Amino acid sequence: MRDLLDIIRNRHSSRVPFEPKRRVSDADLRQILEAGRWAPTAHNMQNFDIVVVDDQATLAAIGAIRSRPPETFMRENYQQLSFSEEELLRKRTGLLASMFPPSWLTPEAKPDNMVEAQHGVLSSSMQNCPALLIVIYDPRKRAPASDGDMLGIMSLGCVLQNMWLMAEALGVRVQTLSALSAQAAEDDLQRLLEAPSFMKVALALRLGYPQPPPGRYLRVRREVRDFTHHNRYGVHDIG
Repeated sequence: MRDLLDIIRNRHSSRVPFEPKRRVSDADLRQILEAGRWAPTAHNMQNFDIVVVDDQATLAAIGAIRSRPPETFMRENYQQLSFSEEELLRKRTGLLASMFPPSWLTPEAKPDNMVEAQHGVLSSSMQNCPALLIVIYDPRKRAPASDGDMLGIMSLGCVLQNMWLMAEALGVRVQTLSALSAQAAEDDLQRLLEAPSFMKVALALRLGYPQPPPGRYLRVRREVRDFTHHNRYGVHDIG
């Protein structure tokens, strides 16, 4: 087993197409799900179910669901972008604009028909993945005295993190897809998966193996001393 910190450092979003015929083995899939099973959840309420989709016909049907990023996402995503590696290295947060479709780089611009058609269905985000793990939850349940069920939502994040780190350890590449939880897509997805109407889609993990191998892209993080405060806010003497 690789060193845990090495796995954490190398975990990343794989935004490239996957080999559609190279399936994730049952053994690897079970280990990824086992890691999710042992994720910490508030009051051990285990507020999640996971729908594993690896049937090609079902994947194709999900890919045909129409969904476009909402204007709020477009506008707020734009604020997180850097337009050069130098800018990204200076900020040490966010992403390179080149990782997103050109039509997303100016929030006021309206995409032309070709771009709208290309990015109007989920298949453009799924990119031939051989498997999806769709995490759903019951919003009627909540962690005790948790305003907005923040602890419950954090628990879903722990499930995501556990499964992602296990996938990284196994050499399975992952990208989270928030587009499946958008209201326009969620209704169609619930019907397709025959999930109860009260269940909400939290997120989906796209699993697979890149084809071709992904090229290098710049990843940045703040230094420990930049976000660590020692005994009182503003004292940066750790790290």
